[in-house]
Amino acid sequence: MEIWINPACSKCRSAISLLDAEGADYTVRRYLEDVPTEDEIRDVLDQLGLEPWDITRTQEAAAKELGVKEWARDVSSRERWVKALAEHPKLIQRPIITAEDGTAVVARTDEAVQDALSRKG
Repeated sequence: MEIWINPACSKCRSAISLLDAEGADYTVRRYLEDVPTEDEIRDVLDQLGLEPWDITRTQEAAAKELGVKEWARDVSSRERWVKALAEHPKLIQRPIITAEDGTAVVARTDEAVQDALSRKG
């Protein structure tokens, strides 16, 4: 189990606290420092069952500078979104937990963290 976090994010800290309270075995990835590659982003999107625009923080300054809200959200534009997330990791929604069963969740609520914990391999 791995959790992608930004330590400055209150939802990330809350998710870590819950994982600790449950005695979960996990590793922390500070994704702003240890930036995911495009392949890693594609892998986590597959695990989430989501598209890159589904995990993009469109209110971030970088998103506004890039104009992502106007980008097409279709298969032909997918790689453009993935590249933007790799180049601007602040745009990645957080926290993301990869569960033991090979799936992942965007763990912005306690319920989502519990869901990730329940997904055994």
